[in-house]
Formats: sequence, C-alpha cells, structure tokens
Amino acid sequence: MKVALYLLGLQGLIGAFDTLYYHEWKARLPARGRKAAPELMLHASRDLFYAILFSTLPWLRWEGAWTAALLAVIAAEIVLTLWDFVIEIAVRRELGDVYAGERVTHALMGILYGAMLAMLVPTLLTWWQRPTGLVFEAARIPGWTRIALTAMGVGVLLSGFRDLYAATDLPGGAWPWKVGHTHTR
Repeated sequence: MKVALYLLGLQGLIGAFDTLYYHEWKARLPARGRKAAPELMLHASRDLFYAILFSTLPWLRWEGAWTAALLAVIAAEIVLTLWDFVIEIAVRRELGDVYAGERVTHALMGILYGAMLAMLVPTLLTWWQRPTGLVFEAARIPGWTRIALTAMGVGVLLSGFRDLYAATDLPGGAWPWKVGHTHTR
C-alpha cells in the first residue's frame, strides 16, 4: 500500500502539471467555453473519482463489498480517461491537436497509474476477504504524505468544479482568460 500511495502522489503532481500547464496555460480550455465542454465535462467527472482516491486511500480501508465499490471508482476513472483520449481529438482540432508534450505527459501518467494499481492489488485482495465496512485507519506512511494526498484530493475536486463551471459557459468561467482567447501552434 505504501508504494501505491507514493505512486498516486507522483500521479497527482504530474496531473497538476498537466492541468495547469497544458489544459489551462497552453490550451486555455476554460476560455473555449462550449467548444471545450465535452472535454471539460469528462475532466470534471474524472476529477471526482480522483478526489475519492486521493482523499480516502490514505485514511480508509475499503473492506468487503466496499472493495467492489472502490474497484468501480477505479474502473469508471479508466473508462473516462479512455473516452477523454477520443474526445480530445475533436475538441483540440482548432488548436492543431493535443500538444506533443501533453501526449508524453498522458503516457507517463498512464504508466504510473498502472503501476499504482499493480501495487494496490495485494491490499485490495486483503480488503476483499474482510467483513464489509469502511474502516478508518491511517495508511502507514508519514503524516505529511497523508496530508499532501488529501490536499491533492481537494485540489482535484476544485479543479473539477472549475471545469464543470467553464463547461456550462457560466459568467466568469473562462477566468483568468478572455473568452475565445486560446493559443494555437
């Protein structure tokens, strides 16, 4: 579990970079409003699932039937990620497609996520065999790491709300960018 959480933390750092640099700065997705709505809605949905992972895994054991619920969260995140790869093609067409560095970043995140899941499997198998319950037990990692992961959970949830707000084209959703002001290659 310890290695899985460290990999999740690394995933969170790279994901924050991807969001801030590529989604916000380079593509300025929130400024694209309805044009970027399909991608922003997927990001908002995925962010909810990531928030659950970041906020609960350092603090809770998902035992018994709850293990299946956690696996459903993971499966939903994977499906939305794959769907996002397809949606990005259409949304980013005006920008000349997804940036090359962003593709590399996504590939690294996919590899990290797979490694994190592989390291999580033994814990999930143990939890599955226990009576059903959400058990509060802090993971055996330094306290600052649990807090950092929880902060990442809050951050990704806020990012998801921002994407949802921008996708619905509500006033100020493009902030700090001007509506329609996007970089091209």
